[in-house]
Amino acid sequence: MIDHTRDLASVQDATERLLSAVAKLDNASVAEPSRLPGWTRGHLLAHLARNADALVNVWESRPMYVSGDARESDIERDAPRPLDVQLADVRDSAARFQDTGAAPADWSRTVELRNGVTDSASRVPFRRWAEVELHHVDLGIGYELEDMPEEFTGREIGFLADRFADNPAVAATRLTDGTREWHTGRRADAPEVTVTGTPADLVGWLAGRRAGTALTVMGGPLPALPPL
Repeated sequence: MIDHTRDLASVQDATERLLSAVAKLDNASVAEPSRLPGWTRGHLLAHLARNADALVNVWESRPMYVSGDARESDIERDAPRPLDVQLADVRDSAARFQDTGAAPADWSRTVELRNGVTDSASRVPFRRWAEVELHHVDLGIGYELEDMPEEFTGREIGFLADRFADNPAVAATRLTDGTREWHTGRRADAPEVTVTGTPADLVGWLAGRRAGTALTVMGGPLPALPPL
């Protein structure tokens, strides 16, 4: 069962870890390339700030972004800012997200995100937690998939496995870290492929952060995954 209050606290912890790490950079480092093709670290920080505001919009029944073009232009506009401005924006937007999430509301209601995607209002904090954790890794400043909280990693594997479930382009797949298992891909009487690896390698593959070369695959080739 989703506990949105507990997830809000986890988002705040993850945000503080990210802010503390980014505060050790300088303006030149913020302008350097991140691990995401075509984006600097400044792009990632701008995206994190604007994403927090966008999720407030979701909670308040407004469109998540005015448009896809507006989303991209806002990130491009804010990416070149100096470190102190980036830090303040990420911190202030995160505070707005936390304040909205802490207000009394019907957390069972359905909300709409981008591209017609819907979800429970109570799951929005977990979605934000994923943004902060994965983009902290994408910054390339010493935080790796193995450093993410164990609870988050397991839940994110399940979340991404569900995202690809019933997708006819993805072979029926059983995922396991040797203790737990998840299922994804198109429906079948039995999984066609078993993919085994560490939680970090599994989430890295599912999230498009690792190629999956460290994974063990039985029953066929490693399935190709659509972009997130």
